[in-house]
Amino acid sequence: AGERPAVKFFLAACAFFVPLTSLTGQAADEIASEDCLACHDNFNPDEFQGSVHGENLCTSCHTEIKELPHPEKMRPVNCASCHRMEASVYLASDHGKAVKSGIQAASCFVCHGSSHSIYSARDTKSPVYRLNIPKTCGVCHENQEKMAQYGLLEQHPLTSYGKTVHGKALLEKQVMSSAVCTDCHGSHDLHAPTNPQSKIYRKNVPGTCGKCHENVLSTYKRSIHGKAALSGKVEAPVCTDCHGEHTILSHKDPASTVYATTVSEKTCGHCHAAEKIVTKYRLPSDRLKTFLDSYHGLAGKFGMTMVANCASCHGAHDILPSSDPESSVNKKNLPQTCGRCHPNVGEQLAKGSIHLAPSSDRDQIVFFVGAFYIGLIIVVIGGMIFHNLLDFGQKLREHYRKKREEGKVIRFTPNERVQHSLLSISFIGLAYTGFALKYPETWWAFPFSLVNRGDTDWRGVIHRGLAVLFIALSIYHVFYLILTKRGRGQLKAMMPARKDFTDFFLMTKHNLGLEAEKPKFECYSYIEKLEYLALVWGSLIMIVTGFLLTFENITMKYFPKWVYDVAVAIHFYEAVLATLAIIVWHFYFTVFDPEHYPMNWSMWTGRAKEEDSRGEKGEGKS
Repeated sequence: AGERPAVKFFLAACAFFVPLTSLTGQAADEIASEDCLACHDNFNPDEFQGSVHGENLCTSCHTEIKELPHPEKMRPVNCASCHRMEASVYLASDHGKAVKSGIQAASCFVCHGSSHSIYSARDTKSPVYRLNIPKTCGVCHENQEKMAQYGLLEQHPLTSYGKTVHGKALLEKQVMSSAVCTDCHGSHDLHAPTNPQSKIYRKNVPGTCGKCHENVLSTYKRSIHGKAALSGKVEAPVCTDCHGEHTILSHKDPASTVYATTVSEKTCGHCHAAEKIVTKYRLPSDRLKTFLDSYHGLAGKFGMTMVANCASCHGAHDILPSSDPESSVNKKNLPQTCGRCHPNVGEQLAKGSIHLAPSSDRDQIVFFVGAFYIGLIIVVIGGMIFHNLLDFGQKLREHYRKKREEGKVIRFTPNERVQHSLLSISFIGLAYTGFALKYPETWWAFPFSLVNRGDTDWRGVIHRGLAVLFIALSIYHVFYLILTKRGRGQLKAMMPARKDFTDFFLMTKHNLGLEAEKPKFECYSYIEKLEYLALVWGSLIMIVTGFLLTFENITMKYFPKWVYDVAVAIHFYEAVLATLAIIVWHFYFTVFDPEHYPMNWSMWTGRAKEEDSRGEKGEGKS
């Protein structure tokens, strides 16, 4: 009965009452189970009779009892006295070793049930009945707090198992032949996956899965993957690498790793696009890329399941090298392989490269055709661009002269135009170098990879240099607005007024065709005021966050790291916002607005037509 509290109570009662009964001094060979019931009156004999041990006497398990009354404290029942082989295997398992070392782990009673109600594994009431095994294992393994103590990584294994093809078959359809926990992990012989004796040790996985999938195992053993894996090459894929472990789904499930449209990129590409593997085993490194660039790969990305994927041509469990005469991609077998989808044209398809990668050494015809057209495109389109640039330049100069001659009113002073030029240079440069820092592998960041040498990152150097220029310009602009009469007038004219709101609604009505005439703007319209206020706000944010990022050691000395991380996020997203605002708002009203296209020259000439000046003094923004 062990050390359980209920049993202790029964034993204590027995010790009290036995002297009063006729059992005093009764020997072990005379003790019947009925005698034990005199004290253990809450024992359910019917339940015990229905158990697998129903024909045994109490003393068959409680061997320490030699006579009645028996000692109050007795050793736990030793299942190994009968189940020697199972006990030997169990004690060598991870569970057994844990129990022997005093750690709470699965013991006989935890898995098989109470000692008095242990049922056959074929009995539906048994915790180790096939349908009940996942729930039995889940009692411990779904307890995340408990499992974390032992470093087990699989979270909620019962929940994840229930979503797999095995779990659905067993728990939903009650297909009893479906794999349960003990089929893969073992029962009495359960070991960690790092133990060579474990059923889920990498080299043993194919054999474990093969207990149910015999034909697949036989095929896999003959494949290049199977031979490599069984010979001990740890990079070679076994069943779980492709199908998953607690995530095994049907190949018809779009979420499966072997689903038709994703198997190539998610599963095959995991190894065949890995630099370590293709280098070590001297495999072609471009197989995934060339497939994804092909018609099959592009169609697969759009979700078309009928197009060929890696397994369609190379096979799934029967993959062999192309040099093997039995391989489906061997030259003599390609017509038949391609012909499964392209009947009557297999012979012709087999005469070209399947994984097309044109170069001077391979697929030369395609390579030279491509080289010819690249040269042709450069010459033809380059010539067109050169011609149009000459034409555009001439027309732009003519447009500039015309606008300069028309300008009668001073709209921007030379000082303001210089400020605008410096602002344009610093803003564009900051945006370019900043995004190049964020996205160093993009094509437009390529120039920096040519000049960066050693410890010098010219993106950062230029970015910080332009930031100094931007800050200096901002400080100068503030003094200009405060200390000069012109600046104070500009600042006053730029302040929002009630008329700006009225102008916005009137302009919207005009653009919708609900108002015949446009509103008459003051010196600056709501369009320019919004842009100026956004510039001021954005500049403050970028300068403050820029300081926090530039002097990161000081920032993290006085602030928690999350402040630095927030500054990074704000600096990036404010840069995106500002760049898009310039492109969408400023460029439209100064370049693409049909009234000014191809350019509003007032910031360059400093002049505007009298009707465009929108103010008696022709004051403009800086």
